[in-house]
Amino acid sequence: MDALEIKDLSKSFRSNFLLKRTEVLRDVNINVKIGSIYGFLGPNGAGKTTTIKCIIGLTTPDSGTIRLFQKAAGSVAERNKIGFLPESPYYYDYLTAGETLTLSGRLSSVSSREIRKRSQRILTLVGLEGKEKILLKKFSKGMLQRVGLGQALMNEPDFIILDEPFSGLDPVGRKELRDIILSLKNDGKTVLFSSHILQDMELIVDDIGILFNGRITKEGKLSDLVKDAVKHIEVVVSGVNEAAVKKGGYDGSESDGKLKARIQNHEELNRFLNFVEKEGGKCLSVSQVSHSLEDLFLREISK
Repeated sequence: MDALEIKDLSKSFRSNFLLKRTEVLRDVNINVKIGSIYGFLGPNGAGKTTTIKCIIGLTTPDSGTIRLFQKAAGSVAERNKIGFLPESPYYYDYLTAGETLTLSGRLSSVSSREIRKRSQRILTLVGLEGKEKILLKKFSKGMLQRVGLGQALMNEPDFIILDEPFSGLDPVGRKELRDIILSLKNDGKTVLFSSHILQDMELIVDDIGILFNGRITKEGKLSDLVKDAVKHIEVVVSGVNEAAVKKGGYDGSESDGKLKARIQNHEELNRFLNFVEKEGGKCLSVSQVSHSLEDLFLREISK
């Protein structure tokens, strides 16, 4: 069962001064499974934020359908199941972290007693326990991101959308945010997030969708997409020196008495193993090196 199903979503905008419309999204199709972490990937201007705005109802698509948990996304009941952290949220500087969560809870029609209960749990989850009385203007970028994630969780959503949540965070902050996102998945939540930080995305997502020029160019399980894309074959041998390998026409480097060679295909691998045997060497290991998410992304946007 899908938490989110988007079919043939299209959206265009028209300038105030021009009659011509600019197409931003073109027949976008996305499926996000319940309980998964979905990475929404694409360069600036690809249409990621526009897609998110269509999902949560901040803009109306020209055509296509959006369903949340198999029901139309336009209903209030279904939108109440969404928690949202925008890319550049605005905060009231003179509110504290606790007051911000209280405001978010009231806007979501949560009772005062329940707000107090949820606030303490959420502050602990996002790492702000003991800081609920500090004014937001004194918070760092990373702490503000924690507040933003906290307010997105105040209505206890089943589906959480995070737009560029890692933006501006240092490595420690990114690690902590990754842990929080994984804990949400462990609690049975579904998470969709967009990011330019491909290393972070690769560490935690189950599925990805690559959006380029308003179209989904690739979608699927991350492990399947990168597994099938072999970058090269790495062979480690002993008893053969680097000079001999290069003289034989192969690319290799020597370290600690072992030589590591990079082979491009299985045909070349057979020739190389025969070469090593003739040189009196010994093959220690053969492994395939797959493309990373960054390799996959760059290949898709360069087509």
